[in-house]
Parts: sequence; structure tokens; C-alpha cells
Amino acid sequence: MTASDPSGVPPGLFAGARSREPMAPRDAGGPPRQPPRNGGGGRPPRGPLRPRFRFWRRFAGASLGAVILVGATGGLIVWHKYALLTHDLPTVDSLTHYQPPVMSRVYSSDSRVMAELAAERRIFVPYSAIPDRVKQAFVAVEDQNFWTHGGVDPLAILRAAVTDVTMMHEHRRPVGASTITQQVARNMLLGSNTLSLERKAQEAILAMRIEQVLSKERILEIYLNEIYLGAGAYGIVAAAQTYFNKPLDELTIAEAASLAALPKSPTNYNPFRFPDAARTRRNFVLERMVETGAITRAQAAEAEAEPLIPRNFHRPDPIPGAGWYAEEVRRQLVGMYGTAQTNEGGLVVQTSLDPRLQAEAARDLRAGLLAYDRAHEPWHGTVTHLNDITAEASSWGPALAQVAAPAGMLSSWRLAVILPGKPQGRVGWLELDIGPGGKVSEGAPHTGQLSSGDRFWMRNPHPGDVVMIEPSQKDALGRRAEAKGVDATEPDAEGGGDTLTLRTIPKVSGALVALNPRTGRVAALVGGWSYEASQFDRATQAQRQPGSSFKPIVYLAAMEQGISPSQQFMDAPYVNGSWRPNNYEMDFNGPTSLHDALMESLNLVTVRLAAHVGMGNIADLAIALHEVDAMPKVLPAALGAVETTVLREAGAYASIEQGGRLVTPSLIDSVQDRDGRVIYRAPGFDLGTQTAGDAQIPYVAQAQVQPDANGKVHGLPAVVQPALDPAVATQAAPGADALPEIIDTRTRVADPDSAFQITTMMQDVIRRGTGTRAGSGIEQPIAGKTGTTQDFNDAWFVGYAPQMLTAVWIGYDTPKSLGEKETGGNVAGPIWNRFMKFALNGQPKVEFRAPPGVVLARWGSGRGTALDAFKLDQKPGESIGLGGVAVAGADMGNGLTDADTGTEADNAGIASSGDYAGAAAVPVAGASGSPPVPGQRPPPKPATGSDIGVGGLY
Repeated sequence: MTASDPSGVPPGLFAGARSREPMAPRDAGGPPRQPPRNGGGGRPPRGPLRPRFRFWRRFAGASLGAVILVGATGGLIVWHKYALLTHDLPTVDSLTHYQPPVMSRVYSSDSRVMAELAAERRIFVPYSAIPDRVKQAFVAVEDQNFWTHGGVDPLAILRAAVTDVTMMHEHRRPVGASTITQQVARNMLLGSNTLSLERKAQEAILAMRIEQVLSKERILEIYLNEIYLGAGAYGIVAAAQTYFNKPLDELTIAEAASLAALPKSPTNYNPFRFPDAARTRRNFVLERMVETGAITRAQAAEAEAEPLIPRNFHRPDPIPGAGWYAEEVRRQLVGMYGTAQTNEGGLVVQTSLDPRLQAEAARDLRAGLLAYDRAHEPWHGTVTHLNDITAEASSWGPALAQVAAPAGMLSSWRLAVILPGKPQGRVGWLELDIGPGGKVSEGAPHTGQLSSGDRFWMRNPHPGDVVMIEPSQKDALGRRAEAKGVDATEPDAEGGGDTLTLRTIPKVSGALVALNPRTGRVAALVGGWSYEASQFDRATQAQRQPGSSFKPIVYLAAMEQGISPSQQFMDAPYVNGSWRPNNYEMDFNGPTSLHDALMESLNLVTVRLAAHVGMGNIADLAIALHEVDAMPKVLPAALGAVETTVLREAGAYASIEQGGRLVTPSLIDSVQDRDGRVIYRAPGFDLGTQTAGDAQIPYVAQAQVQPDANGKVHGLPAVVQPALDPAVATQAAPGADALPEIIDTRTRVADPDSAFQITTMMQDVIRRGTGTRAGSGIEQPIAGKTGTTQDFNDAWFVGYAPQMLTAVWIGYDTPKSLGEKETGGNVAGPIWNRFMKFALNGQPKVEFRAPPGVVLARWGSGRGTALDAFKLDQKPGESIGLGGVAVAGADMGNGLTDADTGTEADNAGIASSGDYAGAAAVPVAGASGSPPVPGQRPPPKPATGSDIGVGGLY
């Protein structure tokens, strides 16, 4: 302290504090002393004190503000970025109701798998059915902390980041740290493997959301069923089949570890392609399983010592020739349920395909095409040519093994090379199996000699030419195995060679459909020569003219109008403008019965009959039978100048065999969804019940028949066929026995008496008419009709027995003539005959069932004794006047006039038509025709002839 500081406080102590006036000194007992004035004695007054730490306080405030501003800005940026990342993210709700895409399977009638429909080969397995060793293997290598993290594993992320930084200079793909949940989010919700920070952030967000709504078990189930494991295998079940040909529950620990090794790189760790890399990765998985406690060290050592031996998955052998059938089933399923449901819905589809009949149908059609091609076509040329070969097998064998089999080559055929030297025409081949892509595996060499006929067909074979041959082999029926996948015969004892036949793929094509005429269930369908060569289905997709195979519909329309089979019409020339239809034989028989006209397929009688019946009635009936969707009301259409398919034609004939009930051909019997519920059943029949003793009123000529007081129906044969009409189905009374009953729900499109008359007439077509070659050697009752179109472009035969109906068509894809005299009876008939002999072999002899409204009678038709069905009001053999329209005795000249037909004199361009000379195609655009009324076709219109219009055909 100094004297000048009376307060005793060191000077400067309160520097910077708030300034105040100094206190005046006090005298004892007196008032305080006044401070000295300026200029007076004492210390001069100080200025204001400056505050301390102002700078630091301002700095701290500014820093705090900046931090708050940066934090708020950063928060806004983060929020904005989060919003950008999540605004278009899919929701995870779909996973709560997740159903994996599962392949659909198509089964034949004997429960063989004939097709698998899938975009991805995947077989779903629930979590409870997955073996623990499989779960543990995948968790150990893909996500060790799966059971504890919340969707994202921070430790794994840190570990991956460190690894990526340390290996940055090696330019390797960054190490991933995705959890199983993140992989589910990527595969199921994001659907992309894009590698970016933004995508990883989205995966993490979705993974945490998934963990909030799904259990760990459900997440792992989805993962193991969805993951792609290479070689076309999706999910662990498909992978177990693909790599080890085993069901999942038979996998060993080592095999389970091999599957768990695949997600990292399905290609690089494929045990078929890279066994060493696959084994190393498998052992790594086993070590990780030891770390997680899934297996012991001893189990791991044992598994590591196990050799890695993959085994190819062998799919069930395809049913021979069933490719078109399966494809048509697929098309129908897509039409009913869409592509996604068909390929991913896990549908179980039962079909009516009979593998035995399907294989026979393919074999018989191919045999017929080969026979036609050999008789009518020149040699189609060699497959390729091998240069610089000798007669030694070591010279030509390796080169021949590298030649790919051409599309359409049958499995029983072999590629052979013409060998140099004598004798000419000697060939060598290898016993080879045709593999994927047409490649073949090398086998033992064989040699053989082409016949002189084969050499003549080739004209000039050159050494080195590669051709197709078939070593001789007889099947069980003693027929050449043209289409069977049989092994070739062994060489003879001296090694001299086998007998063989030169083969070439026919250019002509064809189709065959076989079905049960009662139910419409299609037992066999062949759409061409080879499904591998052409997937176009000529049985269901090719629109071709039926020619005279359409005529039974014309005659059925006449029968429905009460015209008798013995009714005579004029077989005489007809000219109208430039249209001059003719018979195949170019002859005229005068008055001719309808029985004989159908038996011999006479065009001129059919034209006059159509004029009398009315083309409107014929068109309505053809549409009701589903022969066509629409057709013009023109006379050439009555001779088959319309377009239809083989399957449609088969259905129309089945409806005739079934007494006028509409038979819709069906390939699919039933469809079940993935849960086993039946979601489709083929229509036509229902299952009902009836009380024991109940009788139903029979259907007789569409008349209502009432029983008398005793329950008897008078004026009918003793045995009648019940009318299985749902309208008269009964229910069991209380206490009565309920019996099962099949109720026929099919639409009636023709009366049964008229339909049976056509069946009876077509029996004589096969016995004595144009179809004799088709019926040769068949003892069972059969009926059918030939068909040949304009310029012999199409050859048909359609016929049936009570148990089986078959339709055959032969022709070129691009229409051209099959050749003079190549009729339906000559070309298609033998194929039909061969197949029907096989199909009916061992079947009991069953007669066609006559309805109660007809009687069978023999009568003299002028061309022999005919057996026909006559209605109760018809007299066998009688021909009556029908209004003077070209009936017997009414007109011995042209027959029809312009007034009768409705044609115009200038309708140029209409070609001849019929069984052996069909008309050109008739356009159906704008054609009229009444669709059938459900349950009953409208009655035919009276025969006036005034509704026939023949426009130009083009």
C-alpha cells in the first residue's frame, strides 16, 4: 500500500471494472469529508474501467453460433439426403405376405412330369424343412452375427472398410459387409447389384425396416429360397439337385458347405468347372462353421477330407413327341392365368396326355411323312463334307464326332460319312448320343453299306459327304423304328457292317390329334415332324381347308331337316358363270342317294344338297360344332372351302359321334394352385346324386315324352338311353339312398337321331368308299371321312371308334400340291390306320350306340346293300319329292339354276371344290352365322334355297 491509496487496495486491481466515485473520508462523529475538487489537493479522478475477456466471450459466442448453424445445416442436408434415399424405396410390407416364385409342373395322365414351366428353376422349402447344417453353413460364411444384429452389422462394416483401405492399391473389388438381411433387401426389394454408397445406404435402411416386421427365421427362409447359386439354380433345393442330384435332407456337412460357398461367386466356385477353387472355398466355410460352434473341429476335419464329387442332375426323360402338347397346355394356362402365374405360381396341372399313345402317334406320323417324302421328293442333300479322310476310323472318327446334328434329326438316326474306296456307298458312323446344342459324344466306329436304292436316290455320293442314316432295328411289332430312340445294332462278327437306311428330314409336314370322343380328353397331339426343329403347332395353329371332310356337316344339316339317307339327288353337271364344280372321277351318275354320295364323296350331289338345305343352316351348324368361328354362306363352303384346324375338326366329329352333344377337346383335366386347391376342372360333366330307383325321361327326337300311369313309355324300343340333362337331375329324398350320378352339362347342337344317321353313313365310307385304306385290318366298328383340297394341297382323314377318335392332316407349310392322286385316303388314311390299330389293340369290340328314335335297316342303294339308320317316320330306301330341287327325276340337266343357288352369272374366279378337288380359301371376314344358344342350338330354318349367296372367292 502507498500513501496515495488510502483504501489500501493495490492500484490496478479493479481495472476494467465498472467505474464509480471514491468514497469521502469520515471524521469521527462528523459528516463525511468531501472529495477534493479538481485543481484542489488529493488524487485526480480516473476514467471509465474497460471490461475484461470481451474478445474471448465474443469468440465463444460466435463459435457456438457457427456450430449451431453448421449442425442445423448438416441436419437439413442429412434429412434431405435421407428423404432422397427413402422417397422411392419400396415398402417391406410385401415381404410379410411373401410367396416365392415357384415353377409350375405339368403331368401326363399317368402322373409323369412332362413339362416344368418357370422363368427360374426354383423349388420352395419352408424353414422348418431346411436341415440345420445347411442353415448353419450359410450363416457362418455370410453373416456370423445374423442372430444378434438389427439388420446392419457395424463391426463387419468397419472390418470391410479397413480391408478396403489396406488393399486399395491392388485395384480389387471392395469387400462387402452386407448382412443376410441386407441381401434380402437387395434381391427382393431393390433388385439390383449396383455397387455405390447410396445403394448401400438404401440396403441398410431397408434391412433395419425388415428386421422390425419379420422374424429372423422368416428372413433366413426367404434368403435360402431366393438366392441364385449358379447353373440356373435358384434356392438351395434346386442347387442341391443341380450340383449333387440329391434332395436337401440328404446333403452331407461337406456338401452343405459347398452350397454355402457359392453365393460369393457362383461361377468361380462352380464345382463342375473349378473343382479346386470350389474345394478351397468349401473348406473355408467349414472353418467358419467351427468358429461359430456349428460343428466340431473333428467334424470339420472329416468333411474337409471328403472328396468333392458333383453329380449332374438328370431331369425326367421327356415324353417322346410331347413338345407341342406341352406348349399348347402352356398357351392355355397363360390365357387363363397370365404369364406370371403360369411360370411362378407353383401350379399343378393334370393333363389327359397318354404317353404310350403320344409316342405311337409321333412314330406313325413320322413314318407316314418319311414314306411320302421318299416317294415324291428328291434327295435333300448332305449335312456337310469332311475333307482329307481315309477309310480308317482313326481318320474320319474324330472329325465326324465334331459335326453337329441338324435340327429335326431323330435320336435313332446317326451321322455317317461316305468312305473312299470300294465298294461304293460304304459309310462309317459312330454310336453317338445327341447332346445339348446338337453336339455328340464320341463312341465306337461302325461301318455299313448303303443299298443300291439309297445310292440311286443320292444320285452321286462323294467320299467325305456326311449324311444321316438309321441302322436297322425292329421294334416289338416288327416295324422299323423310324422315330424311336433305340440303340443301333451291333456290328456283325466279321466287322463287315450293319444294314442301314439312308434318311433325310422330310419337307412335307403333318399333324395328328387323338382324343376320347365321349369326354373330349386329348390323349395325343403331334404338331409336325420335330418340335426341336419347329415349334409351330400344325394341329392347333395351322388354318387349313378341310375339303370333303367338311361334308358330314352338310349331310347332318340335311338329316336334321328330316331328309333320309336314301333320298336321291342328281349327280349331273352344274355350271354357274365360271364356277364349274366337278366330281373327282369327272363322271356323272344321275340320281344318287345321299348314302352313296357321301360314301363316294360326290361334289355335285353335295352342291345340290347344300342348295336345298340352305347355306345359312349349314353355317349355323358348323359354327355350333366349333368347326369354324364364322363362315360365308356360299356354296363352295359346303365342299370344304373354309379354314379350320385339326383339333377343331376332331372336336366336330366327336360331337357327331356323341349324338349331337358339343364335345370341346380338352388337354387340361385340372389345375391346382400352390396350396392344393383345385382352381380349374375341364367342363362338360358334373357329379350329382340320384335316389335309387329314380328313372329319367329319355331324349327321343327332341320330343317331350310322358310316361303313362304305370311309368311306361309306349311306342319306343325296350332299351332307351337316359337323358342326362341337368334340368331333370333329382335329389335324394330324406331316408333314401343317394347314388352318385354323372350329369352331362354339354350343349346339344344336333339331335341324336340325325347324328347317328351320319355315323352310320360314314361307316360305309370306310367299308366301301373313299376310306377303305384307312379301315384295312381293323375289326372294331369305325366311321370316318376323307378330305382333299384344291390341287391336292391338303390330305385329311378323320374317323372314330366309340373309344377313340383320330384326325390326321398332311400337307406343306407353304401350300403346294402333294401330287396327282395323292388324296386323303391315300396319304392320311394309312397313318390313321396304323395309329388306330395300335390304339384299339386289346380293346373290346363296341358298337356305336343307337338312339331310341331310329331303326337300322338294310336296303339296296344301287351300288350294293347299304345299312342305314332311319327315323321312325322314314321308310328305308325311299326317295320322295323335295319341291323339285334337283332330286331324282326333277332335273336331269344342270340341276340348279341361278334362282336355286342365288349365284350371279359374273361370279368369276370360283374354283372347283370337294373331296379330291377343293375350292380356294373363302375369306371369313364379315361372314355371318348365329352362335349356338347355351343348352340348345336353334332349330334349322326351313329349306328354301333362298339364303345362298356365292360371292367371289379369293
